[in-house]
Amino acid sequence: MGATSARALPGQSASEVASWMQANPTVRPSRGEKFLVRKNDSAAQSFSFQASLLSPGRITALSKGGIIRSEVLTLFDVRNGVSFSRLKESLRTIYGMGISQDYDRATTIYTYPNDKIVQQDIRRANPQQSALQGELRRGDRYAYWLEVAQTSEGRANSGRLTVFLRDDVEKLVAELRQR
Repeated sequence: MGATSARALPGQSASEVASWMQANPTVRPSRGEKFLVRKNDSAAQSFSFQASLLSPGRITALSKGGIIRSEVLTLFDVRNGVSFSRLKESLRTIYGMGISQDYDRATTIYTYPNDKIVQQDIRRANPQQSALQGELRRGDRYAYWLEVAQTSEGRANSGRLTVFLRDDVEKLVAELRQR
């Protein structure tokens, strides 16, 4: 996944992000794609990247002026698994060192699941929800949401990393706490 440094991030116009995606070999859209890129190496490995006018979480109003509010990287890999460290490395590869350092310095403001959530999910017979492990961070420039889904054997085969505007952190924290 070799790529150039970021030149388009949440907070920029849709046209700036589209141009950056076109120039970035990792997230370059194929014919018929624009803001959603899907790459499949095999049935056991896939990658997607999506730039969106929406903030992460539940759908609310579209951003004004065609401003990208979030970008989501999703990995699926049955062979090698997906971890927080692998998602972080993908962040550095796609966006460059500046954003990676912002992530490293970011304050962790919410993690899940906690013991209370796991016990609730067991009582509700909803083990899929407690299989999700996530972390929400607020950096100086952006906010970051990482999430992996573990199998019943404790191995994570899928995960996603969302880079989004700091203005949307409180909304997402409230939604995650209500899950």
